[in-house]
Amino acid sequence: MQSGYVGRFAPSPTGALHAGSLVAALASHLDARAHGGRWLLRIEDVDGPRTVPGADRDIIETLARLGMQPDGPVLWQSERTARYEQAFEFLRERGWVYPCACTRREIADSQTQGPNRVRSGEAIYPGTCRDGLAAGRPPRAWRVRVGDRRIEWTDRNGRHHDDHLASSVGDFVLRRADGVWAYQLAVVVDDAEHEVTDIVRGDDLTESTARQILLQERLGARRPRYLHLPVLLAEDGRKLSKQNGARPIAGDPPIQVLNAGLQHLGLGHVTAHTPREFWPRAIERWRNSHWMRTPERSAGH
Repeated sequence: MQSGYVGRFAPSPTGALHAGSLVAALASHLDARAHGGRWLLRIEDVDGPRTVPGADRDIIETLARLGMQPDGPVLWQSERTARYEQAFEFLRERGWVYPCACTRREIADSQTQGPNRVRSGEAIYPGTCRDGLAAGRPPRAWRVRVGDRRIEWTDRNGRHHDDHLASSVGDFVLRRADGVWAYQLAVVVDDAEHEVTDIVRGDDLTESTARQILLQERLGARRPRYLHLPVLLAEDGRKLSKQNGARPIAGDPPIQVLNAGLQHLGLGHVTAHTPREFWPRAIERWRNSHWMRTPERSAGH
């Protein structure tokens, strides 16, 4: 067992917990318990305009009903903006960030389709403002200089990644035009401060990992281990989400919900009547599964 293990589940309160987000909660909780570690809960509500009032409490209550209690107080990103400001100033003072005046349309118009877009469909930033703003153009956002770095890392699922950020995404945003701190900065600051050792999440976030590792290096933070899991898909083949009609699970029978997530992870069905009965059996399944594989940490913090 890894006595120093710290894991976390970090949902965005843009709606109630649904079957797709439950998979990430379930897996992160199983991994923490199987390693004899701590499991934290962080509400990623830094993007105020997208936050649904009351969704955070609904998520917390649903997790509790399913037997997932965090080891410590729940954390809210909206209460941590001073921390993000400190990290940003650290990077700015070292010349690693710069103001950008480009609109999304301008960035998109500067690109061609196909290889000039990352897999998520996001246009690669061409570096228009890297050497200074054009006369009369006010800054809209702040971006981090990625330079010519290649980020290599190995997922606990066995996949090795070699990402050249300049050609895969370009200089990415740390603070948006509306003043909101970008996910990439907030998550790195939070994970570092709370000493998270293992991040277990959906593979839709795999492309964010190299950006986060770059920020970890720039901020002098330790690199966690990563485990990315297959996401639950909707009938149209897209990731199941609130945007494509994912149904809240708050009122569903707990064991039915938990077993559905377990089956998605390839761990079968656990016979239990209550979450209290479910968890020891599910943890043993996880402990004996391929998800517990931990490849040697690649070079880095």
